Amino acid sequence: MLAKRIVPCLDVDHGRVVKGINFIELKHAGDPVEMAKRYSDEGADELVFLDITASHEKRDIMRQYVEGVAKAISIPFTVGGGIRNVSDARNVLCSGADKVSVNTAAIENPPVITELADVFGRQCIVVAIDAKRNRTPTEGKLMFDTPSGKVWFEVNTYGGRKPTGIDAVAWAMQAEKLGAGEFLVTSMDRDGTKDGYDIELTRAISERVNVPVIASGGAGVPKHLYDVFVEGKADAALAASIFHYNQYPVPVVKDYLRKMGVTIRQ
Repeated sequence: MLAKRIVPCLDVDHGRVVKGINFIELKHAGDPVEMAKRYSDEGADELVFLDITASHEKRDIMRQYVEGVAKAISIPFTVGGGIRNVSDARNVLCSGADKVSVNTAAIENPPVITELADVFGRQCIVVAIDAKRNRTPTEGKLMFDTPSGKVWFEVNTYGGRKPTGIDAVAWAMQAEKLGAGEFLVTSMDRDGTKDGYDIELTRAISERVNVPVIASGGAGVPKHLYDVFVEGKADAALAASIFHYNQYPVPVVKDYLRKMGVTIRQ
């Protein structure tokens, strides 16, 4: 079994790390460079930096913060938000990122996934999927049984602001064929709630693609990470609140997972 990865996330809004609930009610959580260094020093496996308003505001990522984080850490580093084309991705990678994440641009122009993979290698291309449960039966959507009834998962873009009508599971399968090397799957329903990851969403995508899946949205206690690894079949678990506010530091989470028999990187 490949070792599972623990991935803190920095949602950055104009230079400050923020955290909200269901993609709204954002509150400041700290300085991105200081927090990134702490996570790197504590033994996080990777870091994700998302400029959460870049796409909505139709602007470039604030490169100075990417450069600052890159200089402060010694772990792989994914950057997303406002990346629309090869030039945007090159700028971010030259600023120190190891991987780029695309969401809105990939939905609006799917061939950009192939263009990015051809230039930088698919291992460098993360397709982010912000998905929300939709309980309205719709022809052609993949329906899944959940404790609250049958649902399908709808892709949202522009930082969760725009529902697209696109089936998240079908989109993941298409994006993999186009060249996605990894998926960052965020449950909008669980984001910031600390109620646990959306297991059904994560498993639905993990079982249908052959590249790694990072689960995101809902971590509240270490057991939630265990559940998404074992039941959700995720390859990595992203979390923010439990790390930002030092409720469960990275070493505590890793110790718990090891004791539960999960293979974790040192």
